[in-house]
Amino acid sequence: MKTLQFNVPTTRGQSLTVQEDVLEAFYPYFHRHQEAQLMWIKKGSGILIVEDTLHPFKENDIFFLGANQPHVFKSASQDGLSNESRSVSIFFDPNGKLKSLFSLDEFESLNQFIYNNSRGFKVPETYFEQISERVCQLKSADQMDKLMHFFYLLRALANISREAEALCNERVEVAFDTMHGSNRINFICNYIKEHFKDEITLEDVADHANLTPQAFCRYFKKHCGVTFVTYLNRIRVKEVCNQLNEEHLDSVSFIAYNSGFNSITNFNRVFKQIVGCNPKEYVQQYKQTLYSVI
Repeated sequence: MKTLQFNVPTTRGQSLTVQEDVLEAFYPYFHRHQEAQLMWIKKGSGILIVEDTLHPFKENDIFFLGANQPHVFKSASQDGLSNESRSVSIFFDPNGKLKSLFSLDEFESLNQFIYNNSRGFKVPETYFEQISERVCQLKSADQMDKLMHFFYLLRALANISREAEALCNERVEVAFDTMHGSNRINFICNYIKEHFKDEITLEDVADHANLTPQAFCRYFKKHCGVTFVTYLNRIRVKEVCNQLNEEHLDSVSFIAYNSGFNSITNFNRVFKQIVGCNPKEYVQQYKQTLYSVI
């Protein structure tokens, strides 16, 4: 599924945007934007697609989405007649006007929250009252009070995020460590993304990074949270998922080999480990769920 780059309407000079939408249906295109987003579903239901994962949503669900995280809220009619949707969203660019504030020592915990939750999460239902009240306070506040309520909201989300599960397995479109400006890890990840279809080895990437294999393994795990092999496999599986979602489908074996796997047995094992089902089940589940709510 192709991703549309979406530009959030912003007011000049403001560091965050609070937007309330009342529409016939939720915005229907798979998209991403440079801003992180907190979205409160006030009315409507359907399926949230984030990267290659599916999450049902309903009234009073609240989701946090990372900056540049591809997603779409697909409306589903409960009565067969109306798809009316209502939502309140808070958009902010962590690398925009707020970046200098997040870099302050006093805001280190909020900086870490944003960095650690780039994959997004759903706010547990037990915290709905707390977070929705914070959103209402922010929405009705003026000028500097709005910014203060925003930081209180982020602090509450930071505490809650420890109990929430990420919306997707991995973020491969967005370079790691952008909040901390590490050129080396970006350099390494970009190299992997450019060569993942080849027979790339740990030694190849370590040499490209001018590190010994042992030092590279420690460095990569520290900055990416996973091993090189796991990261490489996730990129390859994501490429497979992207091609499986196309209308004109090649054979699964062809797609697997073309995405860097050199063994179908290994591919099937890795795919099920990462996605949770085999490729055939994935295609059936993804397309059935997607088209049932269009």
